[in-house]
Amino acid sequence: MQSLRWYIQRLASMTPREVAWRAWGKVCGSLDRPLRPWRARDGAVGHILGANTDESISASQVLGEHFRSGELKFNSAETRRWKPALIAQADRLVQHRIDLLSLQDLHLGDEIDWNYEYEAGKRIPLRAGASIDYRDYQEVGDCKMVWELSRHHHLVVLARAYRVTEKEQYAQEISRQLEGWIKQCPYGLGMQWRSPLELAIRLINWVWTYELLDGGACLPEPLRHQVLLSVHQHLSQITRQYSRFSSANNHLIGEAAGVFIAGSYFTGLKGSAKWRADSREILVREILQQTYLDGGTCEQATAYHVFVLWFFILAGLCARRAGEDFPEEYWERMERMFDYLDALTEGADAPPQIGDGDDGYVVDLGGNTDSLASLFSIGAMLFERSDFKARAGSFCEAGFWLFGPAGRKQFEGLKDVEAACPIQSRPLPASGYYLLQRGHRGEADRISVVFDCGELGYLSIAAHGHADALSVLLRVGGLDVLVDPGTYDYFTYPQWRRYFRGTRAHNTVVVDNMDQSEMLGLFLWRHRARCQLLRWEPTEQGGMVIGEHDGYVRLKDPVVHRRTVILPDDDRVQPGSSAQAVLTVRDEILARGKHEVTVYWHFSEHCLVEQDGNSRFRVSFDTGFLTMTIDPCLSVEMVTGSEDPVLGWVSRGYHRKVPAMTLVGRCPSEGDLLLTTQFEIVASEKQP
Repeated sequence: MQSLRWYIQRLASMTPREVAWRAWGKVCGSLDRPLRPWRARDGAVGHILGANTDESISASQVLGEHFRSGELKFNSAETRRWKPALIAQADRLVQHRIDLLSLQDLHLGDEIDWNYEYEAGKRIPLRAGASIDYRDYQEVGDCKMVWELSRHHHLVVLARAYRVTEKEQYAQEISRQLEGWIKQCPYGLGMQWRSPLELAIRLINWVWTYELLDGGACLPEPLRHQVLLSVHQHLSQITRQYSRFSSANNHLIGEAAGVFIAGSYFTGLKGSAKWRADSREILVREILQQTYLDGGTCEQATAYHVFVLWFFILAGLCARRAGEDFPEEYWERMERMFDYLDALTEGADAPPQIGDGDDGYVVDLGGNTDSLASLFSIGAMLFERSDFKARAGSFCEAGFWLFGPAGRKQFEGLKDVEAACPIQSRPLPASGYYLLQRGHRGEADRISVVFDCGELGYLSIAAHGHADALSVLLRVGGLDVLVDPGTYDYFTYPQWRRYFRGTRAHNTVVVDNMDQSEMLGLFLWRHRARCQLLRWEPTEQGGMVIGEHDGYVRLKDPVVHRRTVILPDDDRVQPGSSAQAVLTVRDEILARGKHEVTVYWHFSEHCLVEQDGNSRFRVSFDTGFLTMTIDPCLSVEMVTGSEDPVLGWVSRGYHRKVPAMTLVGRCPSEGDLLLTTQFEIVASEKQP
């Protein structure tokens, strides 16, 4: 249960129209409950089908004609490469063994309980979904752990295995699980009907599962009727509860994508034409509304950038194959989303952790679908980009399922380009990120610095943003060195949620032990730090960027933090130094009165940090090392894996964390203060 203060602040973040809309939604939800038992009856199938049959409804081939044309062959060198891993994964799923976020090789029991939180060991109440507070850990545990299993990603894995092997055991297991889920999760009751986004992701996975099972032909006829009824209930529920106003972030994109894909596939369902048209309008609008001109997500979270990109890809392909392609601006903005991802990952093999991330993904089409290689393989085919082909390296399993043999032929027909080309400094000004870079893509000499001069997040609540203004990330030879420690948790551990979102968990300056922006709830902010770019001077191999933020102007004695980051060209490295680059960070604290100033530097868990004098530290990692010199004004503390206070951790996944080194420099100040930190970097495959 949320506190009274939270409800007051949440109301303050809404417009009067939003308050009225939410109040009306509560009224409609109450009026709707008496109708749910009728809508859940098997006899309602005839009502939702009209004059159609379930066979005609599932006839759409918007996922690709290759599924029913006989084009898919599974004895090629390409498919033999990933078949063993797929079959091994499916065999574990038949035994009800699964990796569920932080729970590895979890056994779900002989009969899966779809209303059980396996991490907390809590049974979820089966009452009206709208009456359940999904944030209340005492009642439902962690809602992500409840919802993740019922997204039904794993059913697509089983269906892919069936398609590859034609073994009935996989189709039979899907039937058992679908039947069990529908029986245990009656329409409108329990957590599985609480979030429209969860319904939408489940719909997408049901559509893919249905098509991989020969258009549902492998399911028993009574179960097909149950599935169609449940699909209609999902569509009806989502379209009546689209996320709007301050909640219209990635949830709205996912909801619309689920409705569009399911409505395009099950075309004979009553109401599907209108739902498809409405969701199409939402997707075309939101790809422009929720991304900047440079392609970055307005949520300021790289994990969510990838998440929504997949929704846009899957929905866009469905539209093309249905003969009602999205407008040109949709595809142009999607291509910019790929370009943005390309820019952020020139200096490493994965996007940097910026903002929230919760391991969320849309559908499992194999080969680590959300990997950069898979994404760029698909981007290469969508936009005929040879540079994306070079980023991908090879045709991916996801591409096989999405495009079939024609996709592989198209991919191989793209011109081969040099993968190890120079990387350069580049701005992403709309998103507010500036990259100082040098070296060559894919090589050990790569050095990439990401400077954050962007907004906190999207809309009035900035739900997935972190208080990371003017933070600096450093990657050397493709590996993380200075990192954003991640997210770790949403609902279970409030103190950890506060830490990982807060300013102390980022490579920036904290004044008077306060966050730059004021946190009010798990996904709610009030006062926001606003960044301003003061100077951007890129060079061929490096450059300089200066920015400032006003997050501490709210203090009794207003403070402005200004940061300068310099990565000079080769010829400006100090003579006689063995360093290949010298990164300099200058922090100016502009104030009148007395303050406590703290600078945080968070290192990757793969770094070894050793003190080498009062203000010098040697940092070693697989692709090189650096010598760090901290301003002598600062009193430095080395912290690893502290729980009180929370400090010195890196999280690479939901409810997963490992100890890592954090250097904390503190000093009192009065009036203006200048602090300088220098990193002499040696990027090489072998350390001396």
